[in-house]
Amino acid sequence: MSQASSLIKTLKRQLRAQGKTYADVAQWLALSEASVKRLFAEQHFTLARLECICDQLNIEFVELVQAMQNDEQRLQQLTQAQEQSIADDRELFLVAVCVINGYSFNEIHHQYQLSEAECTQQLVKLERLKLIDLLPGNRIRRRVAANFRWRPGGPIQCFFQQYLASEFFRSRFDSDSEKLMVLNGLLSPAGNEEWQQTMQRLAKEFHALCERESSLPIHKRFGTTSVLAVRQWQSVLFKEYARVDR
Repeated sequence: MSQASSLIKTLKRQLRAQGKTYADVAQWLALSEASVKRLFAEQHFTLARLECICDQLNIEFVELVQAMQNDEQRLQQLTQAQEQSIADDRELFLVAVCVINGYSFNEIHHQYQLSEAECTQQLVKLERLKLIDLLPGNRIRRRVAANFRWRPGGPIQCFFQQYLASEFFRSRFDSDSEKLMVLNGLLSPAGNEEWQQTMQRLAKEFHALCERESSLPIHKRFGTTSVLAVRQWQSVLFKEYARVDR
């Protein structure tokens, strides 16, 4: 990815974090919203326009560049070995999920039955895995990207499928904070691929929303898990009735 692309990507992340839209940028730059969308799509900004947007976001241009550099150094995925070391240690797994979701040291300690020494021990392990930087005063600086995800088919995903999937779906999904949609239809390979791309966009929107709300106090947010899945599949129930010669 070019530096220009990285800078624009970081700018968009800064806008989302402050809840700003293309409409806001259009107003700042005295342009139409369509023109602003084209600027982002073509990644064609003058320095003056970038500085104007930074002013409205109350950040210095140099801070935007620094944020870009920090983003480029952030982890989007762990190695197989790193994930395995987390999956093999339940306390480490718990603390890893917490810090990825922005918990502070005190929030982990107060919410879970871990002593300060145990919390510190697990955070040191995560620092060795380069998932975080552990700063003075037990402050935590995450080193994961906003779009960080576990490895497809990796140890964490396998752990979820083996131990947590049945628990996750053991619900009526009828409360205000829950929803289950089961979609079934016939798609071509091209249609299936298009739907997977839509799922990728939904995943990006989920990460963007989490980032935008990251400044809210922890007691105003709750753990939210969304499972997006698609596969070419037919229930065993129907397979039993299928003609063998098809």
